[in-house]
Amino acid sequence: MEINKLQNMQQLQSIMKPQNLGNKLTPHEAQTSFKNWLNEAITNVNQSQVNSQKMTEKVVRGENVDLHDVMITAQQASITLQTTVEIRNKVIEAYQEVMRMQV
Repeated sequence: MEINKLQNMQQLQSIMKPQNLGNKLTPHEAQTSFKNWLNEAITNVNQSQVNSQKMTEKVVRGENVDLHDVMITAQQASITLQTTVEIRNKVIEAYQEVMRMQV
């Protein structure tokens, strides 16, 4: 089983690099860039869930599938989903904190 999440980490690191802060993006460009990144991240989470479901269905049908691969795929999907939910919770918490600030 191959894990190809290093590319996503490199994309995240490129967004967070200080030299990107000096570049002046228009609000529309920044919004589009963030939207595309978020859409890709959610698509990856969905794909891991779909892969896990397919592997589980193969086991149920009695196909020749290594049980270890099924369990690894299921655990990867679970961790990916849990991470996504926690990130969402932190974003909502940060938004609520900003809304409580007095101007």
